[in-house]
Amino acid sequence: MSAEKGVRERTSIDDLTSGVGRPPDRDQASRPAGAGAAVIACDRLVRIYSTAGIEVQALQGLDLVVGDGELTALVGASGSGKSTLLNILAGLDTPTAGQARVAGHDLLAMTARDRLAYRRSVVGFLWQQTSRNLFSHLTAAENVALPMRLARGRAQARGRARRGERALELLEMTGVGYCAGRMPAQMSGGEQQRVAIGIALANRPAVLLADEPTGELDSESADEVFAALRTANAELGVTVLVVTHDPQVSAQVRRTIAIRDGKISTEVLRRAAADGEADVAEEYSVLDRAGRLQIPRDFIESLGMRDRVRLALEPDHVGVWPDSPGQGVKNTNEEGE
Repeated sequence: MSAEKGVRERTSIDDLTSGVGRPPDRDQASRPAGAGAAVIACDRLVRIYSTAGIEVQALQGLDLVVGDGELTALVGASGSGKSTLLNILAGLDTPTAGQARVAGHDLLAMTARDRLAYRRSVVGFLWQQTSRNLFSHLTAAENVALPMRLARGRAQARGRARRGERALELLEMTGVGYCAGRMPAQMSGGEQQRVAIGIALANRPAVLLADEPTGELDSESADEVFAALRTANAELGVTVLVVTHDPQVSAQVRRTIAIRDGKISTEVLRRAAADGEADVAEEYSVLDRAGRLQIPRDFIESLGMRDRVRLALEPDHVGVWPDSPGQGVKNTNEEGE
């Protein structure tokens, strides 16, 4: 195989994000079927924190593309960088280097005023702690209507009646219309989170970001919250990215992205089985724009890999072996692999 045929032409982040709503292009081959042009695109994203003279690199050249209309889960161990990534996408933190765009907005070029407008209208955010999502002195309907009041100059902010109608529509869509007149203290945690989804959707954002939205809920309430996220994704077409530790949540999305040591390491894609039975899930290692991939840790430990590995290009695959003294590269064809 020639190098030209084996390597896909690199596309810039501008190309990835400039075609939301256009027909699929060649770069959508790496995203699940049905995903539109990229609404989230990160290229070599870096975030470095300095504390007491010590630098911590939370994101280490991360690449990520999420298509318009996708419902995606982001998983990773504590300290892997997933919360840092979510905060950057939400406009709550700023990258140190690299590129990041959401719905056409360059996150590195925005001013403080731009970020405020961005958080009010382009992205919706759902915190894990229910107390951070709602004002305790407002009813559910008033909480949902508040972002529309703050979005001055937008059509939905102009009329009290229209704001009230939209708030009720969103509460009904998330399954808590009966809570419209209740205060947060009169609602369960699951009900509060579903109201919070309505708040996040009030100004019709392009992206809904959720940080462990079911982390403090029992399994039944968690199912109801995630059902509301699925409904928002299906009925409104909003792109949803959920950070979660809950395996039940990650099992209900078509794409699960795992982040490790500040980089995307693996993805699980779920596709409908041909026979109409349960979905088929396949795990992939992610090849970044520099040609790097992360080998799963259990593979490394099982084979005793360290420092360097041997590679061999075969007709239809690449072989990888630990660097053992005196051991040559195996011929996989002779071993029947």
